[in-house]
Amino acid sequence: MRPVYIFTALELVMRCISLVIFAPVAVAVYYRDWNSIIPFVVAAVCALTISFLCRKKSSEFESLNDIKKSEALCVVAVSWLVFCLIGAIPYLYFGLSPINSLFESVSGITTTGATILTSFDYPKAMFFWRSMSQWLGGMGIIVLFIAVLPQFAVAGRQMFFAEAPGPTEEKITPRIRHTASAVWTIYLIVTILEIILLKLAGMPLFDAFCNSFSTLSGGGFSPHPQSIMGYHSNLICWIMIFFMFIAGVNFALMYKVYLCKKPSFLFKDEEFKTYSLIILIFSICIALLLYNQGVHNFFEAITTAAFQVISIIITAGFASVDFNQWQLSAKMFLFVLFFCGACAGSAGGGLKVVRIIFLFKYLRREVAKILHPNAVYPIKFNKVTIPQEVIRQIVAFIFFYFFIFALSAFIIAIIENSSVVGVTGSITTLGNIGPAFNVIGPMGSFDVLHPVSKIICILNMLVGRLELVPFLAMLHPDFWNIK
Repeated sequence: MRPVYIFTALELVMRCISLVIFAPVAVAVYYRDWNSIIPFVVAAVCALTISFLCRKKSSEFESLNDIKKSEALCVVAVSWLVFCLIGAIPYLYFGLSPINSLFESVSGITTTGATILTSFDYPKAMFFWRSMSQWLGGMGIIVLFIAVLPQFAVAGRQMFFAEAPGPTEEKITPRIRHTASAVWTIYLIVTILEIILLKLAGMPLFDAFCNSFSTLSGGGFSPHPQSIMGYHSNLICWIMIFFMFIAGVNFALMYKVYLCKKPSFLFKDEEFKTYSLIILIFSICIALLLYNQGVHNFFEAITTAAFQVISIIITAGFASVDFNQWQLSAKMFLFVLFFCGACAGSAGGGLKVVRIIFLFKYLRREVAKILHPNAVYPIKFNKVTIPQEVIRQIVAFIFFYFFIFALSAFIIAIIENSSVVGVTGSITTLGNIGPAFNVIGPMGSFDVLHPVSKIICILNMLVGRLELVPFLAMLHPDFWNIK
């Protein structure tokens, strides 16, 4: 690994971070909250300072054209970490402790949506920053930089796939910068559309901006202390259900449908069909359970069930009700979804539907080989055979995913003296979902956790958002071979 390459890329990334942090300043100016300008200016200056220091050690832009995959992974990991640290500065200014500031920042930028806030008596600029940080993190801040920075040139492909979620690399346009630009164009247009519809449905304009940012990113932060439940509107719920569903779909697939004008491509995609079927089945099951309890009428049961199922599967973490109060049977259905995740190439986190499909196909093949050990059973996805190298990578990913989950759940459960908090708190942060059960449920707060538990959750959020790949790569001694 060559540090000069890392500094060159990081210098460009930090320069862009300094620009985006200025956005909440406009909100502070609009609401004439002059004091709220200071923390974002300070954060922007910190990013510019890091950029300047990196430039001192960097080479020319052209040197990035032969950046290696290990170096790209390092840039991605370091960029997320530094962005989270810089993003924590405004929270410090508004009175949060250092560990809580970092927790809230990481939760936002990784689009987890788990909050430590116990009071919502903060300036609007801070709530705008919470949601905007999720929106930037939703499709990957690195992808944004590739889209707007032609200096990355050939290096863009290495960095795009170092950050892009999912087990496969899908290129939808000839040049990677155009690919990133196309994805972000869809992302931006759909976000604007949701803002308009939420405003027309009666949501305040500021809340419409914040909730739309958090919806399309699969984030879950809301400026309302009771999340979406606080708006008391089924129409708002259904608007968000629609856009959350879109947020969980592969954006490359949607762009392909748009280019070819063939919606049938959606239903030819194995992952999209499975994703839709999971949502349908779980929504119906939970709706029937809620209806039988007699708490909701049938329409409200359907609305509540569909909202929570989609919110959890795309790892948004919004809440239209306090599902912590549900009976165990309904909560268990939601708990299963904690281990699912959205489609690869979407804004959502988690294990991803494509890996769930692979896991079942892999297990089916191994069972068949017990009866026919000499037979060849290729594993196919969308009628394409998955190479053995990719199969090994996916198996390793799934193993490490559950290993990290089990280890962190074990430690948190001991520290908090609660198996429910340990298990659900671990998977909800590793999967970038947001709320869990018990005291860290949808109307609760992670502030009640021990500082060590918070640190574990912070690490889980970072590892989950980075899709384990940079994290696992950095565990190998060869990764740190400095040249």
